[in-house]
Amino acid sequence: MSKGALSEQVCREIDHWVAKFPKGRQRSAVISALQAVQHENQGFLTQDLMDAVAEHLDLPPIQVYEVATFYSMFETDPVGRHCISVCTNISCMLCGSTEIVAYLEKKLDVKLGESTEDGKFYLKQEEECLAACCGAPMMMVNHDYHENLTPQKIDEILEELD
Repeated sequence: MSKGALSEQVCREIDHWVAKFPKGRQRSAVISALQAVQHENQGFLTQDLMDAVAEHLDLPPIQVYEVATFYSMFETDPVGRHCISVCTNISCMLCGSTEIVAYLEKKLDVKLGESTEDGKFYLKQEEECLAACCGAPMMMVNHDYHENLTPQKIDEILEELD
């Protein structure tokens, strides 16, 4: 796959990030490049897109694959449009994250790691820590934090999404 698989907008964004690093250090832009590509591709990365990122950055593809498969922020399989991650670390657990996960599973009729039938929501595997302990229990929806969750607050958040 050639870097022609990347939109002009994504290429500009990648180039913006590459410019922030010293010459020859374009590998430092891989995370930002993958985020841009994933966002434009309905929330997941394909091998062709990862290859195109590698080509655009003049890197061996394995260096892009390593990043895409290591970090939990990247998906390599199709998922729902809206990604929901619930923190289940100790602070959130003590404040009710177990009940929050159960509520979401019932409301969306999915289990952790599944997408809704209509493809609208993806209930990601539990997150170990999202660093918002003082707002526990919390979840992240499309990289936006929502703290001090209750079932009513979750309903309001999900209703606002297209």
